[in-house]
Amino acid sequence: MFAEHLRGQDYEKIRRWYNGYKWLGEAVYNPFDILLFISNNYLYRNYWFSTGTPEFLLKLIEKNNYFLPDFENITKDESMLNSFDVDIIELETLMWQTGYLTIETYEMVLEKTEYKLKIPNLEVQQSLFGLIAEHITKSKGYPKYSGNIIRSLLAKDFDAFKRHLMALYASILYHLFVHNRMYEKEGYYVSVFYAYMKGLGVEAIAEDVTDRGRIDLTLVFPESIYIMEFKVNGTGTLEQIHAMGYYEKYSDVQKPIYLVGIEFDTTIRNVRNLVWEEKR
Repeated sequence: MFAEHLRGQDYEKIRRWYNGYKWLGEAVYNPFDILLFISNNYLYRNYWFSTGTPEFLLKLIEKNNYFLPDFENITKDESMLNSFDVDIIELETLMWQTGYLTIETYEMVLEKTEYKLKIPNLEVQQSLFGLIAEHITKSKGYPKYSGNIIRSLLAKDFDAFKRHLMALYASILYHLFVHNRMYEKEGYYVSVFYAYMKGLGVEAIAEDVTDRGRIDLTLVFPESIYIMEFKVNGTGTLEQIHAMGYYEKYSDVQKPIYLVGIEFDTTIRNVRNLVWEEKR
C-alpha cells in the first residue's frame, strides 16, 4: 500500500520507529504514523503520541513509585490484561490497553496463558519516557538536560557529565518527596536517569544480567559502551564493577568501554561523587 511512496527510504529504520505492534501474530505498522511520515517529507518524529497526553498514566506511575526499568520485563496473564476496573487497575494493564505495550510472546503455564509484553517501537519508547522525564521534573527543560548529558558522555567529558547530572536531579521538585522517601532508594536514581536516556532513544539496559550479577545500567552507543554502578550513601562503585567483572560481558565488542560509578547523598538528593575509568 505504501511501497511506492517509501521507495529509497531506510526500511530498517522505519521498522525500528513505527513497527512492532503484535496481537499473537506478525508485527504490524501503525498506518497513521506511516501516512504522517510520508506527508511530512519522511521526517522521523513521534506522530501517534502527539495526539494525546496520558496524564492518568503519568499520575499512576508517580503514585506507585514505579521502577521504570521493569518495563523491559513484563509478564501478565489474560485476566490481568482484560481488567477494566479503573480504581484498581495495574499500571501494566493500563499501558497494554492504551497501546504503550504490545504482546511480544506468549506461552501456556499450566492452564493459563501468560503474555510477555514490550514497548512496541522507538516512537513509543522516546515519547513515553520523554514525557515521564518531563513529568518527573515538572519542567519543559527535559531536552536541555538530556541533550547536555548525552553530549558530555560522547565527548568523554566526565566533569561536564557530573555537572549536567547534578542539574538534572536538582530540577526534580521537592513536593514529590513530601509523602514518600523514595530518594533513599537506589532504584529512584536509576529510574530517573534511565527515563532520560530512553527518552532520547539510547540503548539503555537496566539490571543488565551477567554470569556474576547485574549491572545497574549499561548504555550502548555506536562508538562506546558505559557500564554504570549507582550507590546511595555508599562508596566503592568502581571496586564493585571490577570485583564482579561486569565489563567482561562486553569484552568481545570492539568499542571502548567506560566504567562509571555514581554515588548519591540522600541529604541533598543528588550526586555526591562520580568516578570513572576507561577499560581497555
